[in-house]
Amino acid sequence: MPELPEVETVKRTLEQLILGREIKDVTVHWPKIIKKPIETEQFIDALKGQKVEAIDRRGKFLIFYFTDLAMVSHLRMEGKYGLFPKDDPVEKHTHVLFTFSDGTELRYKDVRKFGTMHLFKKGEEHQSLPLSKLGPEPLSGDFNIAYLYEALQKKNRTIKAVLLDQELVVGVGNIYVDEALFRAKIHPQTIASALTYEEADRLVKVIKETLAEAIEQGGSTIRSYINSQGQIGMFQQQLFVYGRNGEQCKECGTEIEKLKVAGRGTHICPSCQKPY
Repeated sequence: MPELPEVETVKRTLEQLILGREIKDVTVHWPKIIKKPIETEQFIDALKGQKVEAIDRRGKFLIFYFTDLAMVSHLRMEGKYGLFPKDDPVEKHTHVLFTFSDGTELRYKDVRKFGTMHLFKKGEEHQSLPLSKLGPEPLSGDFNIAYLYEALQKKNRTIKAVLLDQELVVGVGNIYVDEALFRAKIHPQTIASALTYEEADRLVKVIKETLAEAIEQGGSTIRSYINSQGQIGMFQQQLFVYGRNGEQCKECGTEIEKLKVAGRGTHICPSCQKPY
């Protein structure tokens, strides 16, 4: 699933591609992607004549701001946006097409069909699900040591499970939790409430550093992620543990191990991240 750096990269590339374009028509081939409104025809009719004014991100969600509306889009596992000339052949698994008045099309492709789109009146998008219960952005000032340490004191789950909770902090998924825990030298099975103030402080800093570095590199290309211009991310070349099971730790040479924590495949260095 694309995480914060990948979604931020998609947001930035879409800003270069579609701002100011006016929607002439919308075609929906897989109606289950449209979650709000329930009727697909209402979704289509509402967007006709709307101009793309801005694109934002909240956690792993993209927010398209039109003239009067806001569309909240979640890419889930395989969702991708791309801009094409209208006459280009439509690729397999393309489920939603936004046709612009200039003859181009923004196409949404999703092999697994897990992605979602919610349409709101502009200004109401943060008041309802899926955005209303999300925690602070990890790169914002709201995600700080005071906030995290207080929150961890109330959590009796593993730190891996807690950091994956989007109500605690948004946009950080399996890849970047593993990487941040390695950088902070914290074992993922550590109970969150057992972390010291110093460990929590270190964790805040490395989460911010890891995500900022990943954004700079265009995200991590794991499995099939590409941005909206067909470019792959490069941060996977800098990963310390994720996806490196059986390889040597870049810091100490110990073999990287893969565990299952919070139901997710989890990568650690057993020497650098010792359990309590």
